[in-house]
Amino acid sequence: MALPDSITTCLSQPVHYVICKLGFEKKDTYDIDNILSGNGEVCWQAVTEHVCYLESDRSVDYIKSIRSLGPVCESVNLYFKSLTKEQFVIQYASWFHWTNCTEVFLEVFDVLQSTQATEVALGLMKLTSCLERALGDVYLLKGNDCPFLLRDLLASEQLADVFGQAVMDVLRVFIGSPRGLNLRNVLWHGFASPQEIPVRYCAMLLFLTAGLGQLLQTYLLQTKGVLVHRPYVIFISLEELDAFPGKYLTTSKFFIILKTPFAYLCYFFRYADSVILLLPQLEAGLRLLFTTTNKCPNRLLTAESSALYTTFDEMLAKHLDNEEVNQLPVVLEEPAMESIFERDFLWDFLNHQEGPRIRDRLSHGEINLETFPREIANQIVGFAITILCRFSDEDMFSLKEHAVIKPLMNCASCYQSRFHPISLLKKQVLECMKSIHLWPELATVPEEQVPKIKGLEGNVEANTLILMISETISQLQDYMPQNCCSSDDPINSVLTERLLVELCDARICTLYSPRPVLEVVVVLRKISAQCHQVSQQVIAGAGLRHAQWLSRTLRSRQRHNYRRMLSSIKFLSPVLRFILLLIALELVSVHSVCKKNPFDYQQYLKFLKSVLQYTENLVTYTSPDKNKWDETIELTKKTLIKIKKISDRKLMLMHLAT
Repeated sequence: MALPDSITTCLSQPVHYVICKLGFEKKDTYDIDNILSGNGEVCWQAVTEHVCYLESDRSVDYIKSIRSLGPVCESVNLYFKSLTKEQFVIQYASWFHWTNCTEVFLEVFDVLQSTQATEVALGLMKLTSCLERALGDVYLLKGNDCPFLLRDLLASEQLADVFGQAVMDVLRVFIGSPRGLNLRNVLWHGFASPQEIPVRYCAMLLFLTAGLGQLLQTYLLQTKGVLVHRPYVIFISLEELDAFPGKYLTTSKFFIILKTPFAYLCYFFRYADSVILLLPQLEAGLRLLFTTTNKCPNRLLTAESSALYTTFDEMLAKHLDNEEVNQLPVVLEEPAMESIFERDFLWDFLNHQEGPRIRDRLSHGEINLETFPREIANQIVGFAITILCRFSDEDMFSLKEHAVIKPLMNCASCYQSRFHPISLLKKQVLECMKSIHLWPELATVPEEQVPKIKGLEGNVEANTLILMISETISQLQDYMPQNCCSSDDPINSVLTERLLVELCDARICTLYSPRPVLEVVVVLRKISAQCHQVSQQVIAGAGLRHAQWLSRTLRSRQRHNYRRMLSSIKFLSPVLRFILLLIALELVSVHSVCKKNPFDYQQYLKFLKSVLQYTENLVTYTSPDKNKWDETIELTKKTLIKIKKISDRKLMLMHLAT
């Protein structure tokens, strides 16, 4: 695909003027003593008087305000450059404690002394991220649900009550409003290149952050309040994010080949910094691809305040704002099936609600930058390499075939979505099955040693339930992989982990899943979760009762309950495994739900919810508080009858798929 190569900026002309020129129009020299008291505190009144307002509605006049604040920003920049690091720390370090990121702001001071434009951009992105998080903590002193968007946070009454409206207007000139400098968004979304961001604005935001700390200290003393910092997001199960094994990304050869700033940062253990620099570059590159494939070159540049920004959300959407089909996802899955990797990876790491949402969480300050996981940095760098090779010129062929790069390309070809609800359901099903497989290994007392209960001998009802399951399995045999069912023992030959793994390995389309598909998956996930809860309760309950039996601490009623539990486990295991099989079979055919008319769809959903109700009741009856093991038999019988009726009438999704 031919991509334009003459692009020098992604800032539209008006935005370029506002960021790069407007604040330089006034040539006045501003005396730092006007806004800085003798003890180093910010004189906010002297700063706020530079904010101008429109006569019509008293809203901020951003153009005049930026022009007026330009010399002030340069004065602050020169003042900071005149300080040594030790002087700055003594004078200002304590005023950054409220951010819970003091070290980040001290690093930004070092950046101001640098001649590297990339360092300034990186410092500004980290500053705005940490500042937003800290302002959200302040918001929660007076409010409940912190706004997700920075512009809404800065416009909130809660922050105006703490800092004053005039102070918040100053901040909105620099960040949070598309009519102002909007430094956070143009950097984090990859519109501005580092050299386009004047260092004076970075210095000014550092200065203002210290000033906010001074105002907050006064407010907390007056109100006797305490600022509580929200905990950072902690990534668990990092192995699930391992699309590119670390062994491919930690060799010195790799960094010799890929001579880019983010690769070197990753090599020197600055994992958060490498990802912060790389994500805007990825977004800018994909925006170029998006505008080229959709023939809308005007959307490559920053939008004005009255138009839509072209960000990851828009680039990954199914339709453009004019309702035409977005061609970028189509390009990302050509020419072969394995190229779906780019699309699935982007959704997994950036968009899916239960995924890591790296860009969102980094840019909104939800991640501790000092402990950012190397594993995640590896994945973003690995993805960048593969997409670079994919859309590079033909003369990059030798690089693609290089011994270090080729394994990464192979990893990419095997990638499947991991955080789409469909993928998470597959994971739930298999985890639940593993839990149920632990039941035979539970330490239990031989039944002959447990007092028999009148009416429980023979387990006729339990055997009836198992027979019903066997009959239904035989009916569904045509919808399962071949050679997985034995007529002699359908329970143990079908309800196996091997079969579920085979079913869950089936590729199911996850992109732009229709609403009915997602609604069905939501219910199936709830059913699976309840089954897992039952299994965990059985495991915990059996272990506890066995220990109590050995220590002879069971009362008479508890011994009877223990007997009922041991009896119920025999049929609950095949019942739960049968439900997991149904979930897996329905999931494989889940897109067939779109074939149902509205009435049939609602009836099917009603059936699934009845199964969910059954599993919820099972959780209650098998809980330590209830121990209603006898009641589970009748409850299970009714549900199995209902499932068999639906199967007999061929109303399941697997029936529609054939």
